[in-house]
Amino acid sequence: MTYVAKALAIVGLISSALGWNSSAQAADVSVGTYVYNGPCAEQRFLNQIYNRFRYQVRHVPGLPDVSILEFRDIHERRYEGDSTDWPIPRLYCGATVVLSDGDIRDMWYLVEYGMGFAGVGNNVEFCVSGFDRWYVYNGRCRVLRE
Repeated sequence: MTYVAKALAIVGLISSALGWNSSAQAADVSVGTYVYNGPCAEQRFLNQIYNRFRYQVRHVPGLPDVSILEFRDIHERRYEGDSTDWPIPRLYCGATVVLSDGDIRDMWYLVEYGMGFAGVGNNVEFCVSGFDRWYVYNGRCRVLRE
């Protein structure tokens, strides 16, 4: 068994022991018609956004209890490869989301490669327009838009 396979097996054991299940609710998510077929449209990234958005609207006071029904117009905004100054490759993406209340909103997200749990996998940060109540990404999701 290789080092990577062992690491993935350990992460799988830890996540199942903690009750983490990233695919349980993701079956309800659909991806709308779009031409872009690059890394921003990977289902694993969209599933992370879907699950974390559901968590956010349930646990942040004052947000409506909605969920993402569909991702549309997914596009890559820019890619910043790793360098000596910044060793973490980043992919900036954008999309439009259709919410369960019928609202259609802009969304921006960032994929940081190799920055997942315990350094395995990727980290996804996202911001849906109007849902950054605590200004984590500065006003109107500016940090992820630029």
